[in-house]
Amino acid sequence: MLDPELLEILVCPKCHGELEYRPEENALLCHACRLRYAVEDDIPIMLIDEAQSF
Repeated sequence: MLDPELLEILVCPKCHGELEYRPEENALLCHACRLRYAVEDDIPIMLIDEAQSF
């Protein structure tokens, strides 16, 4: 589970938009860019090149 304070400050690195945390998927979603950023061992992988489209 990600720290709620961290979730408040994280934004999409591509568009700087809001992210939705989905703990059941271990992912952060940007609906504007339609990108999914993985969360591995409670660490968000916020690299655009590593993101997946959804």
